[in-house]
Amino acid sequence: MESLLNLYRDTGIYQLEPGQAVMALVGLLLIYLAIKRGFEPLLLLPIGMGAVLVNVPGGGFLAEPILDATGHVMEPGGLLYYVYQGGIVSGIFPLVIFMGIGAMTDFGPLLANPKTLLLGAAAQLGIFTTVIGAVALTNLGVMDFTLADAGAIGIIGGADGPTAIFVATRLAPDLLGAIAVAAYSYMALVPVIQPPIMRWLTTPEERKIRMVQLRVVSKTEKIIFPLILLILVAMFLPSSAPLLGMFCFGNLMRECGVVDRLSDTAQNALINITTIFLGLGVGSKLSSDAFLNVETLGILVLGVIAFGVGTAGGVLMAKLMNRFSTDPINPLIGAAGVSAVPMAARVANKLGLEADHQNFLLMHAMGPNVAGVIGSAVAAGVMLSYIPH
Repeated sequence: MESLLNLYRDTGIYQLEPGQAVMALVGLLLIYLAIKRGFEPLLLLPIGMGAVLVNVPGGGFLAEPILDATGHVMEPGGLLYYVYQGGIVSGIFPLVIFMGIGAMTDFGPLLANPKTLLLGAAAQLGIFTTVIGAVALTNLGVMDFTLADAGAIGIIGGADGPTAIFVATRLAPDLLGAIAVAAYSYMALVPVIQPPIMRWLTTPEERKIRMVQLRVVSKTEKIIFPLILLILVAMFLPSSAPLLGMFCFGNLMRECGVVDRLSDTAQNALINITTIFLGLGVGSKLSSDAFLNVETLGILVLGVIAFGVGTAGGVLMAKLMNRFSTDPINPLIGAAGVSAVPMAARVANKLGLEADHQNFLLMHAMGPNVAGVIGSAVAAGVMLSYIPH
């Protein structure tokens, strides 16, 4: 009888806690959204699976290694412990992802219409607004966020998952799970969150605005631009250099034309492998003790506000620029200033086609979309430079 009781105590049924069950269900929900709804499946599927694995009672996926008095490993840690420590805490995974994104990015639309850089900058308004909001909630006693927490939460407004992870690991590692899930969830929900804001801030006539054909950008311009961008960032905001440096390196491999195999690897195999482990590592932070609290709810609320404000900031900047620009700008492309590449640009194009079936805005929207990636990385550098951590 005693042996049967001991056997029962070793089962997951006996060890399962209510919080673990809840978070495992959250992981299954993310998997459902990825498979059934197609919401950012490349990210939500591994994140959801990571959440399920880390909440397996007695599974030990996140167990820390046990050391003896001399520091030698007596018992190794769990798989997800090493994935998280080696790739996320070190910052390697977000940087490799940025290199892959750079290799997939075409700066042509931005260089053809440099004014769209302002739209990408304006869309970062959500980041700084949310920082102020988080600090205000703390001062009012509603939440308990430090300034570093507020800075990490604010980056969600840039709709850039790797940047959000990179900043959170340095400013608020204890909030990483909630911040990463919020950032990637809102990226996946771009087609749901953005259109109502875009329609509310624009008139039917504004949505029908047709923009002039973009000029052809030379190969030389595309090669020089990432180098100039990196030099400027390194000189004025070195805290952004890790993110933008890898981004520019990936883009240079794409545009130079002499390392096609490296560019192809960065765009495909390398970024895919890294995405798998990044998702599992992020999902490993969705344990019940770290996620089921009031602060997490506050992060999710502040995150969606940040995303909405960023979207509005880009649209309103486009409307303002139209007062001074000889060539009209369709305000819809301002919403693409958030960093959700290329989903935000596709949403702008879709709304433009709804207003006018011959109004193709995708390439015009890619300009502010790429500018948003640069803007979110710069905003991250500002946070890391000026917020004590």
